[in-house]
Amino acid sequence: MPMELEMRIGELARRTGVSARSLRYYEQQGLLSPTRADNGYREYDELAAVRAVNIKDLLDLALTVDDIREFMERGCLDRPLSDGPYCASALSTVHARLESLDERIERLSRLRARLAAHGGEIERALGIGQAV
Repeated sequence: MPMELEMRIGELARRTGVSARSLRYYEQQGLLSPTRADNGYREYDELAAVRAVNIKDLLDLALTVDDIREFMERGCLDRPLSDGPYCASALSTVHARLESLDERIERLSRLRARLAAHGGEIERALGIGQAV
């Protein structure tokens, strides 16, 4: 049974908490595919509402649009992410993003240590921050 088209972009934005601008971006990226009414307005169904929330949540987790496109192609966006069962095929993407974040954190930690050491050198040279 096909889903009824019942929402324009403004209503979808209000119902999902995803801005109309973001919804248009999701469409440009191939993540949402609204139909068009005779007057050219975008029309969305309930599945689009579920997908829009899922897309926003995944972007908030620092996944990329390409990652999310893979989730969609695997059918992982067609129900609320929190409802389960989880999409096992998405796990490799999550692990890859975690590995990337760990590498960035390590680089930032090394950079912070170098900057702190440099700041310490400046303080010592200027006689600032030394115990009296």
